[in-house]
Formats: sequence, C-alpha cells, structure tokens
Amino acid sequence: MDTNVDHKSQVSHLAIVMDGNGRWAQQRNLPRKDGHAAGVETVRRAIRFIGGAGVDCLTLFSFSTENWQRPQVEVQFLMRLLRKFIEADLAELHANNVRVKVIGSRRGLEKQLIKLIDHAQQVTAKNTGMRLQIAFNYGSREEISEAAVRLAARVEKGTLDAEGITPDVFASELTTYGLPDPDLVIRTSGENRLSNFLLWQCAYSEFYFTDVLWPDFDEKTLHAALDAYKHRERRFGRTQPVLNQAD
Repeated sequence: MDTNVDHKSQVSHLAIVMDGNGRWAQQRNLPRKDGHAAGVETVRRAIRFIGGAGVDCLTLFSFSTENWQRPQVEVQFLMRLLRKFIEADLAELHANNVRVKVIGSRRGLEKQLIKLIDHAQQVTAKNTGMRLQIAFNYGSREEISEAAVRLAARVEKGTLDAEGITPDVFASELTTYGLPDPDLVIRTSGENRLSNFLLWQCAYSEFYFTDVLWPDFDEKTLHAALDAYKHRERRFGRTQPVLNQAD
C-alpha cells in the first residue's frame, strides 16, 4: 500500500473513537492510567500527521457520558489529562492555526476545566486551519434529546412552526452545527460499534474498524483507513455511486 497517496480531497471530516488504552496497559502489566497517558501522546502525534494528510476537521471521542460509571479515580485522572493537554498543547495548536472546540455536556466538570475549555475555544476561534473537535463528556442521545427540547421550546414560544422542523433545522441545534458530517469514522481496538457517538451526524459516514489499540495508532494505520475509504462507493440513497476520487 502506498502511504504517499494524496487523500486531501477525499476525507474532509474524520472522526475517531479512540479505544483500547486500558487493554494496551493490561498487555504490558501497567496500570490503566498509563494506557490513558500513552493515548494522549498518540493524540498529539495523530493531530500532526492527520493534519498533514489534508483532513480539514478531526473529531476525537475522548470521554463519553457513560464513562462516569468507571471508578472515580480513573474518571478524575481522565479529567486531569484533558486539563493538562490543553495547558501543554494550546500554544502549539494555536501556532499551527488549529481551531479547537470541545463538544459535550459541561455538567459534572470542574469550573477550572470549563474555564480552560472556554479559553482554548476563544483563543483559537479565528484560526482557519484544521478544526479539532474533542468530544468530552459527550453522548449522542443526550445531544439529540436536548436539541429536541430546544426546538420544542421555540415551537411553544411561537418562533418556530412544528412543520418547519426539517433535518437541517434540527441539525442547527446540534453541537456540531457548522461542520460537515464525518466522511469516515475510525474505531480502534477491534470493537465494531459507535457507542453513542455522533449518531445523527454519521447517517451516511463510512466506517473503518481496526484491531490496533489507540496508543499504537500511527500514520500507517491512518493511511490504511484512508486507502480503504478511497475504494468505497458512497451512494447517499442514489442509484449511482459518488466515487471517492481526487479531483
């Protein structure tokens, strides 16, 4: 496989379910926190080589609303990891023209972390390079139900007719509004499910599942996924495929 193929015009929005940190640590007889720390290092490398592949938008599933059910020590460690990542990497991301956005509920997050997230978004808001979207304390069912509540409130106030709730109007209430839907979703660690990630947005996404654990995710794995995507036929309900070919 040629890893030098230009995929720039093929995948505009790449979404990744980063899975396998715990198993990576277990295989090495290390505590789970070491797996999560290794996963953050992979995030740093991945942002660089994914941006280098010409991807316009990268969404990373970092912490789900269901992850609160994990041991409290692990949850707190994951919270600290996000804080440390923003503190350590914001300057480089900003210098590289990356626009940062964190999607997900703010409920349960410490005030210091919320302030840090808001600061990162404000500092990079006018950047025009790759858009990095971190899904943290995110659950798609919650996102969809909250969007429905907001639309219902608009109908009740008389500012929106119920008949006017089209898919586009509904999408305007989602946290990803303004971004294209993911072209390709990668999930690592051999699991073949979405786990409540971008359910609305992935209606026509292509999926690539790999046994590679997230800390081992590298440029070779990325290009394997992009190469597989290049050969998919995307129909979007049509009889004729929309081929994933460079212009």
